[in-house]
Amino acid sequence: MLQAIGLTSEPRRDLPPAVDNLSFEAPPGAVTALLGVPGAGKTTALRLMLDLEPGRGTTLFRGRPLHRLSRPCREIGVLLGDVPGHPARTARGQLRMLAAAVGVPAARADELLDIVGLGALRGERLGTLSLGMDRRLGLACALLGDPHTLLLDAPSAGLSPRESGWLFGLLRAHAGRGGTVLYTTADSKEAARTADHVVTLDAGRLVAAQDVASFARTRLRPRVAVRTPHAARLADALSREARARRRSVEVVTEAGSRITVYGSSCPEIGETAFRHGVLVHQLADEIGDTGVPAPGSLPAPGLVPGPAPAPGTDDRAVRVPRPDPGRADGSPYGHPRGGRPGDVRRERGDRRPRSADGHDGRTGGGRRTPPGLGRPVRGPLRPVRYELRRMFGTPAALLAVAAVLVPSVLIAVPLARAGRTPLADLLAAWPALLPLPPAALGAGLLGALSFGEEFRYPALAEARGCVPRRLGLLLAKLAVTAGAALLLALLTAAADLGALRLVYGADAVPVPDNWPELAVDWAALTVGCGWVGLLGAGVFRITMAGVASVVVVPTVVVPLLRTVLDGPSVRTAAGFTRRLHESGWAAWLDWSHQVDRWLPVLSGLLAQPVALALALSLTALLCAYLFIGLSRRVRW
Repeated sequence: MLQAIGLTSEPRRDLPPAVDNLSFEAPPGAVTALLGVPGAGKTTALRLMLDLEPGRGTTLFRGRPLHRLSRPCREIGVLLGDVPGHPARTARGQLRMLAAAVGVPAARADELLDIVGLGALRGERLGTLSLGMDRRLGLACALLGDPHTLLLDAPSAGLSPRESGWLFGLLRAHAGRGGTVLYTTADSKEAARTADHVVTLDAGRLVAAQDVASFARTRLRPRVAVRTPHAARLADALSREARARRRSVEVVTEAGSRITVYGSSCPEIGETAFRHGVLVHQLADEIGDTGVPAPGSLPAPGLVPGPAPAPGTDDRAVRVPRPDPGRADGSPYGHPRGGRPGDVRRERGDRRPRSADGHDGRTGGGRRTPPGLGRPVRGPLRPVRYELRRMFGTPAALLAVAAVLVPSVLIAVPLARAGRTPLADLLAAWPALLPLPPAALGAGLLGALSFGEEFRYPALAEARGCVPRRLGLLLAKLAVTAGAALLLALLTAAADLGALRLVYGADAVPVPDNWPELAVDWAALTVGCGWVGLLGAGVFRITMAGVASVVVVPTVVVPLLRTVLDGPSVRTAAGFTRRLHESGWAAWLDWSHQVDRWLPVLSGLLAQPVALALALSLTALLCAYLFIGLSRRVRW
């Protein structure tokens, strides 16, 4: 069961709150419609339930608030708007990436694609999907963790009647297995046709919470639409006959030649028009929407049965027939996993304090909860697998590799012709006029895309516009970016060496004896640039900011360091290796035979302005990232 208690949004400027003290329930095993005209506060109410909007109140999902759920994706499935994702990613790749984020097997993605009817389109890009296909994929994303509760914001908006029938058939099947479904709509007829309970909002306040039969009797009334060139004359005749027969007939004159009659029928109106000689162009039965009812005309808010039907009437006739809950578009729907989603599972260690009214006091009691602070950030549960699928799920990584290898070869071949470029710079395709070699810039771009794409196409947090800043996610991104940078460095050096030997011969480009030391320098440069790009994009939330952070290192930070290092010095680190041997540390660590070889390499690496600038830039960006991303006091 879903229980919304005292939801109140934060007012903006001098305007009243979009949602004001809203309380209602959505029972399990039923479909509940949150009904209201545009601007009534339906979307804001959903965002308040998900801690995406600042405000007061609390929402209990099977008795637990959101911040008490250990696995929110297993309890709540959300569909707010379109599917957030890179347009070049395939439908299958998007679901498999989210499967790693929520910690479910990758086979679950293929299973859901078949359930929602996208099995034949699993290789289609997100940017090419139609609105109906996008909505199917969004529902698959919401069902990925097999949640008990589904929250959907206007899921049928813009869909064809066939697509809407399929959508609500799937929701009906989910509710039939014990799940809770809550969706928003502005169409009262759709609510009466597809929902079991209807919660009506007006200006952010609760007007009524009814079962669908009571809603249909109080909100939807049968009427007769009449078009005639003598509308005023026919309306007067109908009103006089109704008064003479003491019948409750309401005649509403609309614009033009149309009148609407409540409490009568087509045969009676046709006979009245014939007796008075009135020409009739149209005479049709309709289901009329009476608008938002007055609070006093309905039962008190709450999911209680409506008034009894009039004697002699069949209550079943009030409800509009629904599509078969077991079939959607002619195909059977089967639950992919065993068990009932409505089964209540007790969590260990749930000893939360409760107030006098029985509700958890963390988000209730008039306390305002800014977005993102109501619960700890969760996900991805499998960060390394998620990051690998995120990086290689789009052609951006392959395009970046191609954009590095081709210029590197084109730069290395002319440089070798002059014969004045050192072999290390030749294999890295690093002329003196470039601040960094192409491979280092490419590694920085791969790192910047690691966070920049997620901020632009959020995939882990619906409607937040950003991704969770977990330490595990950061470590996974650092590891995958380092691996991609090392692979890019290896491919670049191999491509340049192969091109040079092909053009000038094997004797012209010999392998140097100190190639391990050169490989360490080359790997440190590319990995450092990749990490700078990643942290720069993570701090500034844009890809170009990560690339700019990489370019700033040789153009701004290195000149400043050279100015500082070229100044007068009183002490030096000369003789460090000798003193290390004399102190006994090298022998204790049992690597004295490697000290003489690697310590000069490491000390020389740290003495280079570019390496020192990278180290300082990484330190500064990491501190900024930890402060901005992992601090719970900072609003995202």
